[in-house]
Amino acid sequence: MVDWSLAGQIARFAAGSDDRERLAFDFDEASERALGQVSGYSGLELFGPAPPVHEVSRSEWAESNLTALSDLLEPVSQRLEDRLGRAGPLAGALRAATGATLAAEVGLVMGYMSQRVLGQYELSLLQPEVPPQRLLFVTPNLRRAVRDLEVDEESFLSWVVLHEVTHVLQFSGVTWLREHLGALLREYLTTVEVRIDRGAAGGLPSLPDPSLIVERFRDGGLAALVQTREQRRLMERIQCAMAVVEGYSEHVMDAVGADVLPEYDGLREAMERRRRSRSAPERLLLRLLGLDQKMKQYEDGKRFCDAVASEAGLEKLNLVWHAPTALPTASELRSPATWIGRLEADPVATA
Repeated sequence: MVDWSLAGQIARFAAGSDDRERLAFDFDEASERALGQVSGYSGLELFGPAPPVHEVSRSEWAESNLTALSDLLEPVSQRLEDRLGRAGPLAGALRAATGATLAAEVGLVMGYMSQRVLGQYELSLLQPEVPPQRLLFVTPNLRRAVRDLEVDEESFLSWVVLHEVTHVLQFSGVTWLREHLGALLREYLTTVEVRIDRGAAGGLPSLPDPSLIVERFRDGGLAALVQTREQRRLMERIQCAMAVVEGYSEHVMDAVGADVLPEYDGLREAMERRRRSRSAPERLLLRLLGLDQKMKQYEDGKRFCDAVASEAGLEKLNLVWHAPTALPTASELRSPATWIGRLEADPVATA
């Protein structure tokens, strides 16, 4: 349904030119070292071999994620193609136009994201068997971040590695995590339909309540405008889980970084400055696409994990990894004490 070749061309164009100069930094050695440091602090263990490390360009990162996205959207694309196939004589033209439009949108979004991402633990949540995993580091973006933030290169890059390696240990050491997130994602995708709702007279599309439009957009950008109540419920569960995954990594990179990095002081402030230093059009684009939810995951999750670790200790925080029922709800993310109280009152949640 989607012209993925066209999407790749647009993503490469949107990603811009890459500086191919390699960083004078050994990501393999840093990753191996970080595995021991993060495991020693968190208690999470690596089962199986460590994923290989790859330094990639922006366009290579975009291409890799487009491949993953094509697998992710296949069920939705198939349902859309079946629907268009019933459009009669216009089916071919509609299919071509829709495929090109989706390719342009996907390519532009992926190209834009490739200019910002620093590192990624590449893992598929939907394949039944755990596929080969990789640690990706986008060297042009890392080099630019070091220059723009005026931080020590060795410490900053090691700090980013700590974050991504924490993800490796989360999905390796928490045996239910990948399956749980994959199940939520599959359930969500089965509800996704691309459709045009028409009014009662069969003419112009029906108009929803304007106040509801504003409320949904405030919560999740354009994507939220077309979500059903069931989809929003599922998306909230996915976002809560991902907030813990990201927030825990943010907590660990600070806790470990403060002990092992010679120039740690100022790195967190520099990173927050980078996340805030977007122009007004860029912030609007993030909002429209719903990508600001990713930044909110970092903030809400880190605030939750820092608070629990500070008030009750790391052992209490690690209860989030005992079972899916131990993950915080949206309200508990905002009130860590409520989450602590629930788990203390209900030991079954962490059984």
